Amino acid sequence: MKTHGYGKYLWTLIITLIIFLGILSLSNYFDSKRIEEIRSVENGIALNILSSETQFALLSVTPCENLGNSSLTQELDSIGTRLEYLENTRGIDDPEVIQLKKEYSLLEIKDYILMNTVSEKCHAKSPFILYFYSNVDNCNDCKNVGTVLTELRREYPFVRVYSFDYHLPVPTIKTLTDIFKVKEQFPALVIHEKPVYGLKSLADIEMMMPELAKIASSTTATSTRR
Repeated sequence: MKTHGYGKYLWTLIITLIIFLGILSLSNYFDSKRIEEIRSVENGIALNILSSETQFALLSVTPCENLGNSSLTQELDSIGTRLEYLENTRGIDDPEVIQLKKEYSLLEIKDYILMNTVSEKCHAKSPFILYFYSNVDNCNDCKNVGTVLTELRREYPFVRVYSFDYHLPVPTIKTLTDIFKVKEQFPALVIHEKPVYGLKSLADIEMMMPELAKIASSTTATSTRR
């Protein structure tokens, strides 16, 4: 009877050990996947920073008719989506996530400068919106404005929207807020180089940017002629 009892405990121990090792193995697997995701985002940011620097050099020698959309701009959305995923899964205070956000913010600013250069050189119509939010306090309106801006981009793909965490310790973000006199009041949008605050709907933004409809009509007419 005693031997039978010991055997039962032994099997219980073995099964428990197998379950524990299985959970540990799954945890290591998902940790490895998260690390791969972080490295992927880091590589994407590094590559696109190099791309932006190369594009700056090309702008000085490239005719306006040969200039298309910035490849840097095209990559920003996909990198931003992956970064948002990491922020949701690892937390906003994760050191690696914070470092990636800093690099991504610099990438956005580089693209903003690049596209402003294109606009000035080629007299192009490229509307810009700078969006400042905060992770310090629970800002529900910030999440709602983020959704509105995503809808805006779907409706008007030519609009450049750059989002920044106001409290992220990046001196260049502080410079942006100083230039446009953005207060510590969220959400904040910079439209036509002037800050506006609070929750805004798509209709509100369209009213503040009447040029959107004109550019959209012009783009549609050009596509039809082609």
